[in-house]
Amino acid sequence: MKRGTYYVLFFVFAVVSLMLLAGCSKPPTEALQKAEQALEEAKQKGANLYAEDLFKKAEEGLKKAKDQIAAKQYKEAAQTLLEVVPAAQQAVAGVEAGKAKMKEEAEKFVGEAQKGLDELKADVAAAIKKKLPVQREEVEKAIGKWGVDLAGIKDKLQSGNIREAFDSLKTMVDEIKAKKEEIAKVTSEPPKK
Repeated sequence: MKRGTYYVLFFVFAVVSLMLLAGCSKPPTEALQKAEQALEEAKQKGANLYAEDLFKKAEEGLKKAKDQIAAKQYKEAAQTLLEVVPAAQQAVAGVEAGKAKMKEEAEKFVGEAQKGLDELKADVAAAIKKKLPVQREEVEKAIGKWGVDLAGIKDKLQSGNIREAFDSLKTMVDEIKAKKEEIAKVTSEPPKK
């Protein structure tokens, strides 16, 4: 072969190599769309509420892939996106178990809240009987509000709004505990002379 033929073959090889590299340097738009769709479906099925850790893992994978695309690291982004869809599907698979666990915890909170309200009523009654400085109207108003809220939360729990009921119950239990501690502080102080 002549020397010129080698140059032509080298040139053709270089052009083909550049074309192959250019083919690999396109953003993985189809994989990105599939990953976004999988994440959206997972969110619609409640994975963001009941399988938060798994959903967050998928979400972080998508963000990482988008960052890699922005940095023109298309091969790495494509690899990351391959992990997002299974992670989103895993989150969807965890929804029912997460929902059941959260419902169980919410039902425990219902018992805690009811017990806390009963104890708070007894503590306030005892403080009033001892003529201790308790803001009776404020406490009674709070107890009444919590009682009404508790009934509404029980309805939410029964109708399947488990996450909303759980969050409300958790807040309510914390508020009741804080009020009980406030009353306990008043009742434990020595009487003023």
